[in-house]
Amino acid sequence: MKNMLFDQVFRDSEGKIILAQMPNPPLICWIVASLLKIVFTTGKINLGLDIIAFGCLFTWAWEELFQGVNYFRRVLGLLVLVGLIASKLQ
Repeated sequence: MKNMLFDQVFRDSEGKIILAQMPNPPLICWIVASLLKIVFTTGKINLGLDIIAFGCLFTWAWEELFQGVNYFRRVLGLLVLVGLIASKLQ
């Protein structure tokens, strides 16, 4: 039973343990927009970059939640999604 739970949570359909993967386009976009926000700290450019960064991370989290390779990745997507929404509600 213990191994079955571990397998369901951390293994993909091919049996490989997956905790991290190469960044996909939404995650790369979020990283770039977030780094550019450090350079452009005020004004409309910063606001636009903030919107782009939020949208990219939201897209990544949504994709992980519904298309993640294992339950760990899906829970990670859910946590990021909830965190993003909570951060905007404050």
